[in-house]
Amino acid sequence: MPSRCGQGIAAFNRQTMLQAASIFMPLAERGAPSAQAYLGFMYETGRGVPQNYTDAAMWYRRAAEQGDSLAQYSLGLLYDRGQGVPQDIVEASKWLNLCDRRRAAWRALKRVSVCVDAVTGKMTRGEIAEARLRALQWAPKRELP
Repeated sequence: MPSRCGQGIAAFNRQTMLQAASIFMPLAERGAPSAQAYLGFMYETGRGVPQNYTDAAMWYRRAAEQGDSLAQYSLGLLYDRGQGVPQDIVEASKWLNLCDRRRAAWRALKRVSVCVDAVTGKMTRGEIAEARLRALQWAPKRELP
């Protein structure tokens, strides 16, 4: 029998978004990073829940802080665009660089590199150095159940 998170992913893949949201929400609230990342995407795109960039950023951040590379990527893009969070190119670069370091675990390799390069191209040398320092100082923090 699939895990509860697996059931949420199956519902998401079937496009039964209300069901997926009802499965992911309690898991995310209890600290499951995959459920948090899925909820972030659902809030960002308005699938199964009302579109809300602030909620998307909150869920992405909770998952990203735990080391979820897809959430790190998505949070970085929100910081780059200033959606749900104040626009902050240094913070965007930090999250994209963290995701870039871990991207071997998933398929969107080229897209991550393109985004990292695009964000870095907007930055001064000082901002690049600050973003790299923030990324180096970052460590995952698991949420307690």
